[in-house]
Amino acid sequence: MSTVLPGPLVSTQWLADHLSAPDVKILDCTWLHESSNMDGRTQYRGRHLPGSVHFDIDAVADKSSPLPHMLPPAAEFAKKVGLLGIGDGDKVIVYDRMCGGAAAARVWWMFRTFGYHDVAMLDGGYGKWVKEKLPSDMSPVRPEPKTFTAVLDPTLVRSLDQMLANVASGTEQVIDARGPAKFTGNQDDVFPAKKKGHIPGAINLPWGDLIVEESGELVQPDAIRARLAAAGVDLAKPIVVTCASGTIACVVMLALYLLGKTDVALYDGSWAEWGLKDETPSAAAA
Repeated sequence: MSTVLPGPLVSTQWLADHLSAPDVKILDCTWLHESSNMDGRTQYRGRHLPGSVHFDIDAVADKSSPLPHMLPPAAEFAKKVGLLGIGDGDKVIVYDRMCGGAAAARVWWMFRTFGYHDVAMLDGGYGKWVKEKLPSDMSPVRPEPKTFTAVLDPTLVRSLDQMLANVASGTEQVIDARGPAKFTGNQDDVFPAKKKGHIPGAINLPWGDLIVEESGELVQPDAIRARLAAAGVDLAKPIVVTCASGTIACVVMLALYLLGKTDVALYDGSWAEWGLKDETPSAAAA
């Protein structure tokens, strides 16, 4: 019998109950900025969820771009996902070690952007899993390659040119998921940039405001809705999310998805691209 995902999030209990399901495939998406002097693959090798394989957002990326972990071509995504042992019809569960699951949320977005919707994020991630003393493993996993189909859905991704056009038109609301100091330009971003601040007209909704600190889970839908309202987001209007490099913004996207807002797009280049360009306007605190 085929496994049915309960939604874009699965609980630790749900995953524990379905660990042995043959069509449930788990991806450890742990990613750490180089400034941490650690890397996700090493973390994965130390210990991981049983049967999981490592998904590296820097490896499954457009290698022709100088920007960090940009979306790869569909054929490249399909090939690399297939080599991880994931095939059409599998139920993909993504998690990472960051409180809130930013890299896992990006991988969730990547699958959806390539037309695959049988994907969910483990709510609370690795941290909640181990706190509950659920099983983890050190054994290497050697997946059997499968055939995976990927077809780009361009409605879920935005380019630099589209974002520049939107500054002029204001058609889409832009939610910036970075912390307030980076948004206002009072703090340098984590990637090289020529300018500080934010895209003019953007709304700041720090992704951390949507996370329960103790568990790493997303806050409940009512709380998500309240935070969006307080920030001035209109759920009836189109939304694009952005951040430093297209990771933490995907947590905001997932939160919006939980409210039924399933058409939110990501500006993939985010500030790593916008902050480097001469032609991009920026706004900052006075």
